[in-house]
Amino acid sequence: MKKLNIAKARPLIRMAIEEDLGAGDVTSRLLFKDDAVAKANVISREEIVVCGMDIAREILKCYDEKLKLKVRVNDGESAHVGSKLAAIEGPLCSMLSAERVMLNFIQRLSGIATTTRKYVLAIQGTKAKIYDTRKTMPGWRILEKYAVRCGGGHNHRMGLYDGILIKDNHLAQLGRNFQPKLRKIICKAKKVKGVKFIAVEVDHVDDQLNYVLEIPGIDIVLLDNMGQWQLKHAVDMRNKMCGKNKKPLLEASGNITLDSVSAIAQCGIDRIAVGAITHSARAVDIGLDR
Repeated sequence: MKKLNIAKARPLIRMAIEEDLGAGDVTSRLLFKDDAVAKANVISREEIVVCGMDIAREILKCYDEKLKLKVRVNDGESAHVGSKLAAIEGPLCSMLSAERVMLNFIQRLSGIATTTRKYVLAIQGTKAKIYDTRKTMPGWRILEKYAVRCGGGHNHRMGLYDGILIKDNHLAQLGRNFQPKLRKIICKAKKVKGVKFIAVEVDHVDDQLNYVLEIPGIDIVLLDNMGQWQLKHAVDMRNKMCGKNKKPLLEASGNITLDSVSAIAQCGIDRIAVGAITHSARAVDIGLDR
């Protein structure tokens, strides 16, 4: 699994700390002496997939270099109710000041990892893989896509710059006889540096997909909001025209839920893009107990 680049997360961490801490934690200053030290445990209060331990360490360091975090459950690992995810030791005032910001990050990220794992488990036994989308919290994309990886999912493009996706609205602008124009565009797209893939979205099988499959150089065909029979028809068409296990890969997307993802995977689709694993993931219950 590709590791998280902490450096890219630091601006968001600094913003969160400034937002919460402001001029200082007036409550902790009133209650405790500066030299008071303490130990505490980060506890899971439900079944989760852990994500954000390196972020937690970075946050604690920002508050006080003397705060030390000992990780007991690593990112990507499962934890049960009452599991000790990590131990914290150091200045009490700093620890209490950092508590909320640290928990906000790891609760959200672990929630995404946990939700992703549920989708991954739901399609076990099929060849399909779960992918995220660009439906992420503004400023959180790097972290949220890392959480998806911790849950066993895969990352789609990071932004508009590293993957070419010609959507249905793009095709509509090309007109009904879009194939000749699209063929030329794909040729140009192959020369663009820094892109991971070229994808084309279709919302009809019989009057779009067949034309798209005839164009070489397309890596992925995105099948938007299609029912099971349409997805099976698309898989059959791709296999007949391009041969089994060959490009383009077929990706289902649009209103996919945990209840429907298994049936979609069984249609023979290669990829399933699920916006819900990021935009609708619930923050899990994690606490700091002394």
